[in-house]
Amino acid sequence: MSPGAVRLGEAHLTRARVISVLAALLAILAVAAVAAVSFGSAHISLARALSDPGSPDHAILYAARLPRVLMGIAVGAVLAAVGAALQALVRNPLAEGGILGISGGGALGAIIALIILAGRGYGEAAAPVCAFIAALISTVAVYRLAQVDGQLEPFTLLLVGVIFNAIWGAAIMFVNSIADYYYLHSIMFWLMGSLEAPTYGEVAAVGILGLAGFAVLMVRARDLNLLSLGDESAAELGVDVDRLRRVVFIATSVMIGAAVSVSGIISFVGLIVPHMLRTAFGSDHRLLLPASLVGGAAFMVAADLIARAIIAPAEIPVGAITALCGGPFFIYMLRREGRRPFSL
Repeated sequence: MSPGAVRLGEAHLTRARVISVLAALLAILAVAAVAAVSFGSAHISLARALSDPGSPDHAILYAARLPRVLMGIAVGAVLAAVGAALQALVRNPLAEGGILGISGGGALGAIIALIILAGRGYGEAAAPVCAFIAALISTVAVYRLAQVDGQLEPFTLLLVGVIFNAIWGAAIMFVNSIADYYYLHSIMFWLMGSLEAPTYGEVAAVGILGLAGFAVLMVRARDLNLLSLGDESAAELGVDVDRLRRVVFIATSVMIGAAVSVSGIISFVGLIVPHMLRTAFGSDHRLLLPASLVGGAAFMVAADLIARAIIAPAEIPVGAITALCGGPFFIYMLRREGRRPFSL
């Protein structure tokens, strides 16, 4: 029996356990969100902001901080849920959304849109749309190239994703080298990841696409559990493995495209959060997926608060904060998993 099978049987998942875990994570998210809207380069009174529509506190809360916190919740939730699903899909605990090359493709699309369309006055407005379209195009390319004899192979998928990341990185550096100095700030926004100045419309778009993809993942949560036993065992238990991989890959790609279209490239959220929650609560995806959704939201809100507050009134891109956390964590994971076969 595989290590994944052993861990799946460690504890019977009950409704009470799901509710208690999610309630605890939601409480952490609520604390992080309240702290994020309360603190920053300018201190505000939440009581005054909520009771006095004419106060500066009200304007700061609703025009700047609340949409940013909501965007952090949406993006963090999407990235962490995608990481949990992809780690099951390829049976590799080091997998996360950025490895598929989709984030890089989306960032390249946004950067090109900023440069080409800026002269016409709507470059910044078109950038999220172009990023999402480019991310989906990258998805199609990765999907087609990762197929072997009509089947989506996990190892080939990882390899193609790494290659596409290198291609998009080279293309981004080329565009950056010929771009006007005026565009460098916007380019850095997409390369380093940021939640700066989102609109409620963008929050709604990411939230709707993210929840739609997440609903698909939750429907296939039991199949993801069986997939951890191996392709042959899952097939014997009634799972259409090829169809499952296609469905999960498409759902996660749409979710990644939605997130990168507004935040740029934010790495390691999909690695750190699912692994910590898997260690704490087990590998059952009926719990791990919603826990990652809520835990990723809390992690991103906290990381963005640190990014805004650490050198206030200036701020660090939130992608730099997640990378500083994720780099050492990735090395730890690599060292730990290097002593045994990869498994979930």
